[in-house]
Amino acid sequence: MIYELRIYECFAGKLSNLHDRFANHTMKLFEKQGITNIGYWVTDVGPNSNELTYILGFKDAAHRTKSWENFRNDPEWQKVFEESHADGIIVKNVRNQILIPTPYSPVK
Repeated sequence: MIYELRIYECFAGKLSNLHDRFANHTMKLFEKQGITNIGYWVTDVGPNSNELTYILGFKDAAHRTKSWENFRNDPEWQKVFEESHADGIIVKNVRNQILIPTPYSPVK
């Protein structure tokens, strides 16, 4: 299994909009595409408290590529995405990394 670490930096005052989108739509749509929701976090101590950090799981790189393609092309996601921007764009910047567990990692 491989993991994708994603950090979304939100525009000021928009983090709650992002939480709503994930809690009510995005997580379910990820599952629909075979993407595993590992966990979601906000920054308590650190340089930016206006971020959502999360980790997704995929069987392998090919599964990740296909799942993201299917997710982005899903009409339901496209509708949710557009509706969530009715009051302005939510996310200012996205950073991501692909993580592969070490042989000694408790998470495989």
